[in-house]
Amino acid sequence: MHQTENEPRLIVETGLDLRIAEIIEPVLTAMDYRLVRVRMLNQNGATLQIMAERNDGTMDVEGCEAVSTAISPVLDVEDPIDKAYHLEVSSPGIDRPMVRKSDFTRWTSHLVKCETSIMIDNRKRFRGRITEANEDGFTLERDQVAYGEEPRVTIPFSALAEAKLILTDDLIRDALRADKLAKQQAANQNDEQEDDE
Repeated sequence: MHQTENEPRLIVETGLDLRIAEIIEPVLTAMDYRLVRVRMLNQNGATLQIMAERNDGTMDVEGCEAVSTAISPVLDVEDPIDKAYHLEVSSPGIDRPMVRKSDFTRWTSHLVKCETSIMIDNRKRFRGRITEANEDGFTLERDQVAYGEEPRVTIPFSALAEAKLILTDDLIRDALRADKLAKQQAANQNDEQEDDE
């Protein structure tokens, strides 16, 4: 098991969403998937929206169906939601929420917008390119600098409340490339396993 596979999320839910996350996360982990986000939405009555991905960062329709099939019975047994709801499993998408330290390393050089729980440089909202990320936090090069502000700001992971990639042509290109590469690696691993059998 790589460290990243069981890497905890920096940004976790509260209330009912957190209870649901705690129920389904072990199921996903056992299947080699990672939970990205849980949200209970009041759409179509009620919709439980679960964002997940494989450990290699890919996610497709088959993956969404596999996750849905695995977590449905567990949610039925635990029964955290006291009303009828619609379960929706999706990939994080290209302009994805950033929830783990590895997300910041993986998407270095891309544009992100984020919010902090405490004031940093007299503000709580930031937008810019990730120039570096380490164990403790990440540095942004702001794309809009107000007078008297430093162009770079370092945000500790402990202060992060929310973060999301911003859709750009560069991001789309890199995301498609990363997805293709991960699929090739997965195919190669499958070939190797078949050779071993």
